[in-house]
Amino acid sequence: MTIVRSMLAFDMPPALTRDDAARIAALAQLDLSDDELDTLARQLGDILAYAEQVQQIDTTGVAPTASIVTRHAVDRRDELQPSLDRDTALANAPDPALDAGLFKVPRVIG
Repeated sequence: MTIVRSMLAFDMPPALTRDDAARIAALAQLDLSDDELDTLARQLGDILAYAEQVQQIDTTGVAPTASIVTRHAVDRRDELQPSLDRDTALANAPDPALDAGLFKVPRVIG
C-alpha cells in the first residue's frame, strides 16, 4: 500500500498549543479556565492528529462519493393523505378567525 501525501491546502501543525486553544476559544466566544484550555488543546490536537492519519490513507482507485445510500426517504412519491380540516385545526387556536383560516399570536418581534 502506497501512502499518499495529504491533499490539504495547508499542513496541519505538529501539535496544538495552549495559545492556539485560547485563540480558538476566543473566536468561539468561550470563557475557559486554565484547566479547560489545557483539555481543549489536548482534545483538538488529538482530532487534528486523527485527521492527519485519515489523510494518509491511499484512496487511489476509489470513486468519490457523496453518500453510500442509493435512495433517500425524501425520494418517496407524493401521495394525497387525509388531513385535518380547517375548523378542527383552528379549534384550539388562541384567537381564531375561522373565515380567514388564521389565528392571532403574541407579537415576538419588536
